[in-house]
Amino acid sequence: MIITDYLIITNNPLVSDKYKDGSEVFFVNGSVEDTLIKVRDLVHQGYILINHPLPASLRMLFAPYRSIAVERPGSRIDPVHVDIIEGSIEKYKRHMAVRRADEVNAGDYKLIDLKLFESGMNFKMGIG
Repeated sequence: MIITDYLIITNNPLVSDKYKDGSEVFFVNGSVEDTLIKVRDLVHQGYILINHPLPASLRMLFAPYRSIAVERPGSRIDPVHVDIIEGSIEKYKRHMAVRRADEVNAGDYKLIDLKLFESGMNFKMGIG
C-alpha cells in the first residue's frame, strides 16, 4: 500500500522500512513520547491527525512503538486536533510515570503496531 497524501511519523523500524518507498516517512529515533511530540509539532503547523495518537487498549499504551499518520497542512490549525494530541501526550506521560515501556516483547510490539497502523489506514482509505 502506498500512502502518498499523508506523512507517517513512527519510531517503528518495520513501519519505516515498509513505507519508505512511495510514502513520506519521518522516522523518530526515540521513544513513543518523542514520536507524540513530533506529531504535536506538526499539528501546531496545521497538519491533521489521521489516526488517533494513542492506541485503543491500555496494554498497547505500554508498547515501545507507535506509528501515526497526519494529512498535509490545511489552511489553518485545527483546535480539535491540537486538543487531541496535547491530551494524548498528557495521558501518555501520566501512565508512563508509573510504568515503563514493555521492551521485553518489543519484537511483538513492532509487528502489532504495523498491523494496527495498516488496519487504520485501510479503513481511512476505504480498503477492506
